[in-house]
Amino acid sequence: MTPGAAGHSGKVIRATLIAGYFCLKIGFVSLGCPKNLVDSEVMMGQLAAHGHQLTASPEEAEVIVVNTCSFINPAKQESVDTIIEMGRYKELGQAKRLVVAGCLVERFRDEISANLPEVDALVGTNEIEKIVEACEGEKFTPDSTPYLYHDLSPRVLTTGRYSAYIKIAEGCDHPCAFCVIPQFRGAFRSRRFESIVSEATRLFGQGVREINLIGQDTTSYGEDLGIKDGLAHLLARLAQIETPFEKWVRFLYCYPNRVTQQLLDTIAEHAALVKYIDMPLQHASRNVLKRMRRGQHADAFLKLLERMRATIPGVAIRTSMIVGFPGETQADFEELVQFVEAAQFDRLGVFKFSDEETARSFELDQKVDARTINNRQRRLMAVQRKISRKINKGLIGREFPILVEGPSAETDLLWQGRLPSQAPEIDGVCLINDVSDGAMAKGQIRRFRITEAHDYDLVGEVFGAPETNLPRIPDNPFPILNAGPRAQHQHI
Repeated sequence: MTPGAAGHSGKVIRATLIAGYFCLKIGFVSLGCPKNLVDSEVMMGQLAAHGHQLTASPEEAEVIVVNTCSFINPAKQESVDTIIEMGRYKELGQAKRLVVAGCLVERFRDEISANLPEVDALVGTNEIEKIVEACEGEKFTPDSTPYLYHDLSPRVLTTGRYSAYIKIAEGCDHPCAFCVIPQFRGAFRSRRFESIVSEATRLFGQGVREINLIGQDTTSYGEDLGIKDGLAHLLARLAQIETPFEKWVRFLYCYPNRVTQQLLDTIAEHAALVKYIDMPLQHASRNVLKRMRRGQHADAFLKLLERMRATIPGVAIRTSMIVGFPGETQADFEELVQFVEAAQFDRLGVFKFSDEETARSFELDQKVDARTINNRQRRLMAVQRKISRKINKGLIGREFPILVEGPSAETDLLWQGRLPSQAPEIDGVCLINDVSDGAMAKGQIRRFRITEAHDYDLVGEVFGAPETNLPRIPDNPFPILNAGPRAQHQHI
């Protein structure tokens, strides 16, 4: 898994008078998680619907929008650095306006205004529909009314056109001590059931092969609407959308105590639902989980994992852990290591605790020093690397469906794709070094035989006749940056 590029792609605006209104060239930089990326796509859709032109060249952009992340300290620093970098195009390029949007605005609106004079407008997470006014230079009143896009919201896909995210909910009601997201994303709120189905149907009709459902806690979907087992019902309905080709549906960010047997049975029942569960656990020690305000413990998690694997044969399970939370003793950490060894996760992200000043955990005592946190992260990742290598080696010789993504990011000599057990951006990839039948194209779902295994990535050959009569999927004309290393999105 490799770091993202250091440079930034954006969308920019050129002021051309067309039919009585200005058409601007606008560039975008999108930082942070897929949920933030969807916000960027909706803002881009709003601008395109108003006749503005999107560009991938910051040098050409007349307006640059930076959609920021502020979840943890490194994300805040990256956002500030990117704002300053994009601000230079007001001197070096064509840019006349710099707009800052997203989570950093919600947390530090006044500080941005006071300390970053190159910024011309601020757009918070509830002000996405004000992006046109912000880019055109019109004044608007800041709005804190909770916002959530819907199926009729204009949207420009920035993913590979064969894969797309759908945000099914916004906000969060969980009281996790380390998390600041409810402070700027608000209370949990679900999209209407039919709105999601309508958007998914349209995306599949446009040639999208894989839809990834996201939200701060997807397993709470529908609770605020009075729908019991809402996620299970939604997944079953999406799996039944008729398409002339194979499709994949997965969901990310599930909360362990919201995983029901009906949800597991639904995943097992429908072929279109990939056998993959992303369930951030954050720790295994009862002591640490209590201080995190998450509850549960290692034994309960192991029983849940056993039930998942019994219900869904071959399921791939991904989780994430935080090391160095205040009060984490060496004994707590050793318990976490033993749990990871027993759980045998297919995928694991390990994150260093970030001491956010507005989080409940900021007031906790028994802070862990930075050196210890670094050492614990390295050790736990070393444990997982061995587990991952062993699991991957056990796949050699086996065959799976693969979603072809295009030429490899590592070398033009190879193509790459992903198995159903590999989510975009956060997991490893499959490198394709041989094709025995038919030409490959982006967006195909082919058969893949694994011939080599590495710690995180797999290597193999594509075989079997390619699919026929697939809709042509054009290259994405609006590349957009999601900065930061892959697999470094913090899960809650």
